[in-house]
Amino acid sequence: MLLYMSNSPQRATSTPLHSVSVAGVVVREDGRVLAIRRADNGTWEPPGGVLELGETVEDGVRREVFEETGIRVHVDRLTGVYKNMNRGVVALVFRCHPEGGTERLSDESTAVDWLTPDEVRTHMGEVYAVRITDALQDELPHIRSHDGRVLMSSSV
Repeated sequence: MLLYMSNSPQRATSTPLHSVSVAGVVVREDGRVLAIRRADNGTWEPPGGVLELGETVEDGVRREVFEETGIRVHVDRLTGVYKNMNRGVVALVFRCHPEGGTERLSDESTAVDWLTPDEVRTHMGEVYAVRITDALQDELPHIRSHDGRVLMSSSV
């Protein structure tokens, strides 16, 4: 926990910390979506991870997708902002399209596949499937909160 001193030398105040992550919902021309099965927990998710200091958001999306899948992408648009209320992680999710590369595994993925929207709903938990569903719609970005497994609020 990070502590900082207020104006009063006798009082230390706790500042809540948040982590910012990025993810790419990579959509092929045939409508299939790029997904990985994570090595650390076995769940299927869109590729993504923690944004590094000094890295632009778009560069972070491109880096994470390439590192986890071997696919190079063009970042099209922001499709959603998702907050895990239990862990303090804010995820920025972007719709992307592939620009090259070849699917490959990484230290972070045990499978890489192009899923149909129906397969997304059967392979992924609610908080990850909704990110892809949101990205496939042509609407304003969605804003949602969840507890790590279940959505807690509706889109704004």
